[in-house]
Amino acid sequence: MQYTKYQLLSTFIFSIITCYIYAQPVLPVSISDSIAPIKELQNTELQVILETEICSNPKWNTLVNKEKMSLGIVDLSNINDIRYAGLNDDFMMYAASLPKIAILLTAMDALENGELTDSKEIQNDLRLMISKSNNKASTRMIDRLGYEKIESVLRGSKNKLYDEEVGGGLWVGKRYAAGGKRYPEPMKGLSHAATTRQVCSFYYQLVMGNLVSTERSRQMLDIMKNPGLHHKFVNTLDKIAPKADLYRKSGSWKNYHSDSVLVWGPKRRYIIVALIEDSYGEQIIRDLVIPLEKVLKKSRLMVSR
Repeated sequence: MQYTKYQLLSTFIFSIITCYIYAQPVLPVSISDSIAPIKELQNTELQVILETEICSNPKWNTLVNKEKMSLGIVDLSNINDIRYAGLNDDFMMYAASLPKIAILLTAMDALENGELTDSKEIQNDLRLMISKSNNKASTRMIDRLGYEKIESVLRGSKNKLYDEEVGGGLWVGKRYAAGGKRYPEPMKGLSHAATTRQVCSFYYQLVMGNLVSTERSRQMLDIMKNPGLHHKFVNTLDKIAPKADLYRKSGSWKNYHSDSVLVWGPKRRYIIVALIEDSYGEQIIRDLVIPLEKVLKKSRLMVSR
């Protein structure tokens, strides 16, 4: 069958438009050399919608009022208009294994600066630490890096993932093992801590390629992709967003339950983080996904009007 030049041109243009509409932007997204701090992205409308939705649930409202529930949410649907909101988001809580993302970041910083020599063992430990939340691998990485190095990276002026002036943030001050000295954070004396705002900041900076370098951010994303544990947020996302890429780290210990995930798909682009102190925390985190997506949808409808 012979095609005219017009038909060939039309087919080509249609293919380009289709690719533009359906193509998934590659992570990390590099927009500029500097990015705004996440606090500056706080959106009033998104904040009001989040508060209204969460506090309409009596159980959740009680947990929020007692500072036993902290949430953070980042809308990435328009990468040029990123919006953030949170509840108790500057209240630092025990976060179990979630702060292992701080170990991952510190390892990448040490590799970039020649303070750590890369090896198959290190790469394997990093993947075990994040995907399977393996405590032995995490402890080996802490021992390689040292608490002082981890603290210096978290306090670094570029990323500011721990800062007393904004409620603290991410902290790792104990091996994930029975023995060893503690190196508690100075505000509350916690060993493994986080605020939802600073965890959201970690993921947001990761998306923008702002953690260490664009290439190191890409490596971290690769390690965090396709989580090996399918509970909490991921349990629900597996059902409602099977085509989305998930980048995730969670944690649990006794009544403390935490989860964080970057969802990057054709219809979903957002970050959600939850820290909960409650015996039903794991189920609550599962149940949060759909209401949080509802919050995002309502906010986007308001923007489009």
